[in-house]
Amino acid sequence: MSKTINAFEMAQKQFDHVADLLSLDPEIAEVLRWPAREFSFRIPVRMDDGTLRVFQGFRVQHSDARGPNKGGIRFHPSETFDTVRALATWMTWKCAVADIPLGGGKGGIIVDPATLSTAEKERLTRAWVKNMWRNIGPRQDVPAPDVGTTPQMMGWMMDEYSTLVGEYTPGVFTGKPLGGGGSLGRTEATGYGVIYTVREAMKHLGMDPKKSIAALQGFGNVSQYAAIGFVEMLGGKVACVSCWDREDRTSYTYSHPEGCDPRFLLSITDQYGMIDKAQADAAGYIREDGDAWISKECDVLIPAALEGQVNGDSIKKISDRVRIIAEGANGPTTPEADEVIKEKGIFNIPDFLCNAGGVTVSYFEGVQNDMNFYWSEKEVLDRLDEKMTVAFKNVLNMSEKEGVYMRDAAYMVAIGSVVKAMELRGWV
Repeated sequence: MSKTINAFEMAQKQFDHVADLLSLDPEIAEVLRWPAREFSFRIPVRMDDGTLRVFQGFRVQHSDARGPNKGGIRFHPSETFDTVRALATWMTWKCAVADIPLGGGKGGIIVDPATLSTAEKERLTRAWVKNMWRNIGPRQDVPAPDVGTTPQMMGWMMDEYSTLVGEYTPGVFTGKPLGGGGSLGRTEATGYGVIYTVREAMKHLGMDPKKSIAALQGFGNVSQYAAIGFVEMLGGKVACVSCWDREDRTSYTYSHPEGCDPRFLLSITDQYGMIDKAQADAAGYIREDGDAWISKECDVLIPAALEGQVNGDSIKKISDRVRIIAEGANGPTTPEADEVIKEKGIFNIPDFLCNAGGVTVSYFEGVQNDMNFYWSEKEVLDRLDEKMTVAFKNVLNMSEKEGVYMRDAAYMVAIGSVVKAMELRGWV
């Protein structure tokens, strides 16, 4: 993410714009443009070599008007308080637009998890819980995995919380491993959710999926399953994916003359989304600069990495062929880039609609934890498809009814839902 882009300022700017469109009461707007609660804490951890290292941890709870706060925990070396604030805010809108009875939260630790041993990661995750356990819970705030965290880490966190409260509490964290309270379909959920919305956008635009080409940024969990879904569900072709290479300290774009094989790339990708370049080279993949993905000749662009990647500079590089931008990442498009997208007439699927599949199945996981009864993978994915399709159509209908950009329409749906909940609870 560019150092000049502040994610929280971007989130507030997007909100303020739609608040004006809605003629939202300024007092209500002031409540919603800031998180309700914020936590910042230092986490001392004993490392394997005996040294004591201190990490910075965060948790932000934006709004619980519609239900318990919900949102992931990031382990990232560039994490900031403002990034966490932005992501918590977007989670509120994401849950609302998907009609999930949850609010918005987000957490993080400033750390590169790839530099930690398994034992160090476990100590760090448990220590995060020790700082936050009084302020999280199945009816209060339900964290989940995000960039740099894994199902196993959620399992450790759930166990630590259960130990501290004195009872088995699987619903306090979602994204847990299968067999440890996790849900089938959770791994694929965000990426497949992206594809469900792309499919609906193609129907709306009269596009043939089988003749379509997609370019993806990133190759973490979201991009992996979005790429698989684009090929296997839609019958399209993936022109390229990109990833950060920790060894070379740079990003690369990987493409193939015959189109990328997402399953093969997944087989040579580590848990942090880094593709093995030697194996990719041997398989005939072309390795280019990390920014090359955005200039590919394609029909669908799927930014699925970090915030602010589609900005005033990078948007100038996109092909005139592009008809859809599907935001697999949170906050990938800056307001400046939005204006260019509008001018070009590109159909945008905004982030908190497009990537709502993960939180939707996280909600399903919590429901299953409460029932102590677990659904089949088909049940989970069928329910996810239904939720995502309804959410897409609601936003599209709002866009057409009000004659507004899809992002503005998604905000209108989400803000309206949250304000209604606040009114019904007597908050305003």
